Amino acid sequence: MSPLVPATSPRIWFDVQDLLDYAEIATRPSGIQRVCLELYAALEAVGPERIGFLRHDPVAGTMRAMRWEDLAAHCAPLRLTEPPAPGDAAEAGAPKDAAADVPEAPRGTLRRALRWLAWRLPVELRYPMGEAIYGQIAAIRALGRAARATLPGGGSATSSAVLEGLPDIRNVAQPGDIVAAFGSPWGHPDYAALLQRCARPAGLRFAMLVHDLIPVVRPEFYEAHNGALFRAFMRNCLPEADLLLTMSRATARDVVSWAGAQGLALRTQPRPLPVGIGFSHAAPGPLPEGLEAGSYVLLVGTLEARKNHLLAFRVWRRLQEELPPKQVPQLVFAGRVGWMVEDLMQQIRNSGQLAGKLTLIPDADDATLAALYRGARFTLFPSLYEGWGLPVTESLSFGKVCLASSAASLPEAGGAFCLYHDPDSVTDAARLVRRAIEEPGLIAELEARIAAEYRPTPWTATARAVLDAAS
Repeated sequence: MSPLVPATSPRIWFDVQDLLDYAEIATRPSGIQRVCLELYAALEAVGPERIGFLRHDPVAGTMRAMRWEDLAAHCAPLRLTEPPAPGDAAEAGAPKDAAADVPEAPRGTLRRALRWLAWRLPVELRYPMGEAIYGQIAAIRALGRAARATLPGGGSATSSAVLEGLPDIRNVAQPGDIVAAFGSPWGHPDYAALLQRCARPAGLRFAMLVHDLIPVVRPEFYEAHNGALFRAFMRNCLPEADLLLTMSRATARDVVSWAGAQGLALRTQPRPLPVGIGFSHAAPGPLPEGLEAGSYVLLVGTLEARKNHLLAFRVWRRLQEELPPKQVPQLVFAGRVGWMVEDLMQQIRNSGQLAGKLTLIPDADDATLAALYRGARFTLFPSLYEGWGLPVTESLSFGKVCLASSAASLPEAGGAFCLYHDPDSVTDAARLVRRAIEEPGLIAELEARIAAEYRPTPWTATARAVLDAAS
């Protein structure tokens, strides 16, 4: 956590509990986690005095401030950028904060396994069970402290009580500061009540970053109970937002339209942010075995129904029917297997991975992804709906043309540097892919335009836009 020093502008306290929970059960970030990790690191770099981080204390019913260093360490398996070197703040003469001596809780195999099992529960059960577990832990710790207090020198042995040692937001924030939900906190059963309990009485404002409204705009892509939780969160929290940011103009329009249809009165109009580019700075590693630069087409993203991998599969099946085998490039899916793709996975197995023309890479690290982007002939992103479209801008940052869906925000992300198709039409997509294969001059011309005109947005620009919006 950055030093608690007076600031001329309000301090933004980012609720990172959902990110902490995600880091317990995953080794690679999905889109929302990637955005948050990159943005928080950039904010720490450009405005450390303006930000803080919060985790939940479900026993006390509040939020507690934590250090940036602890957040970065906890999320180290998910990192896309290197956190600031330890000691930078101290070397600059910054005062030590209240949580400086509080160690992180151990992250052993059993703890991770329990977290993993918990995340397999319905979301509406997950948080109450977490409260119960935290309550039991707190009781055991209290008994331990009482026992130690009876021993010589035992009364001070409390450093293992992580949550109890972190400062309560109500004690460290100043009136006018902002509590910000920039991740995915909709698993909380009543987030608005949490704000009313620990933020509003202290004179704190509330900010939201809306990544997308997919569960309410396209509910067919989510399990019903998850969609219901998301809908309840948005209905309760959108009207509470004093600052409302979005990942795109398309998402801003969706927020206004959906809020109006639901009869929700917004305190402020949504403001789109400039979105940074993921990891174009990563040093590329070797390509996975069997792949050669220029021999494959790349689709990056979690395998889920909304991402429309099925369309890419069907396009490649058609290409195999229409073109000589040597003319059909390898299709590479880089992303973990998600939800609602059981039929697709069965088809992939039954087809022998398209007779060897389909390569699955479920856990590519940053270096491998960088190598895959650099070596791709071009990329695909046929998603049916996106709040932004990081794989599109990532592709462009590596100088690669993306054949993208024309839906939602994707033309906004790709601009004049991509080729677009109807995501509902295999025929339209196959025609475009075949053209890209058979007309190499088309791709070369677009690559030259990307090299000459495309300017990736740095995450520091996103960070400064957040700070400006909160001023």
